[in-house]
Amino acid sequence: MSQRPLTIAVTGLNATDNPGPGVGVLRALRDGGAKDRLVGLAYDALDPGVYAAAIAREVFMIPYPSQGIDAFLSRLRYVHDKVGLDVIIPTLDAELQSFIDLEPELRALGIGMCLPTREQLDLRSKVNLASLGKRAGIRVPTTAVVTDVDELLRVHEKVPYPFFVKGVFYGATLVHSLDEAIHAYHKVVAQWGAPVILQARVMGEELDVVGVGDGEGGLLGAVPMKKMLLTDKGKGWAGITVRDPDLHAVAADFARATRWRGPFEVEVMRDEGGRYHLIEVNPRFPAWCYLSAAAGVNLPRMVASLAAGRAVDPAGDYQVGAMFVRISLDQVASLADFQRMVTMGEVIRAA
Repeated sequence: MSQRPLTIAVTGLNATDNPGPGVGVLRALRDGGAKDRLVGLAYDALDPGVYAAAIAREVFMIPYPSQGIDAFLSRLRYVHDKVGLDVIIPTLDAELQSFIDLEPELRALGIGMCLPTREQLDLRSKVNLASLGKRAGIRVPTTAVVTDVDELLRVHEKVPYPFFVKGVFYGATLVHSLDEAIHAYHKVVAQWGAPVILQARVMGEELDVVGVGDGEGGLLGAVPMKKMLLTDKGKGWAGITVRDPDLHAVAADFARATRWRGPFEVEVMRDEGGRYHLIEVNPRFPAWCYLSAAAGVNLPRMVASLAAGRAVDPAGDYQVGAMFVRISLDQVASLADFQRMVTMGEVIRAA
């Protein structure tokens, strides 16, 4: 018996040169369930995904979680009243804590999500990455966590130059000297606040894995990818799926050690000796997640089904050699749609 179509909302429509995952998630959902009703949730009227009518005909503006949990929940209730949400898939790091905190209220409304717990979210934070590495048996580059700029004066004794200066949520700047480190530190604190993470650079090739954990220590599906082209911000602009059992094992070790529930991305560096070093774990889908669907394992569709309370079988094999090359193009938009987003905070297009 076929299951009824779902109404699924997805955040993260900021498909810029540092793209959010929302457009990729929506594309995968569209491929995996043409009858589902897909809704976009945007934080800015100029988020490019707002105007991608082929994947989401209805888009609503929502307030930043920093504006208060009550305002955030109120807006989600409004969207639910308008379209009847079954599932929300958050895709941005900075919003996850708010969605996790609101999970009981949203569940009471009949809205499902597939998210980790607050404890699981903290386990994979950049601050706790070294501890996670020990727990999961995965190598982690030498790391230091600093909360005061004066700590940079001697930090090179633990983390030698060059090293990366990272924010709690986003950003990584490679520095080669104390002056560069101080500048990067202040930039991170101004944007994300303290603490600031310093991580030793590992030379080698970068590989990523997108996966879905079942919440009980199992890995329901995973697709590994090797980056082939990076932007000046270090973001993958091209990549290809690879067959690498050791890399798959890293993702499985992470899921087992944390009992992770929902989507995640593991980023590693493989050194010249073939050893893997865990760089970071993102607690949501990456921007390149559509590649999983293109390779035959539609992980966003899997997460939507889990969030809706439906049984999901572990994914089968994926296509090796599936490749993505990101493209930048001018998307023609309607001024009327833009005006509605600015004035009313929503766009509802006819089917």
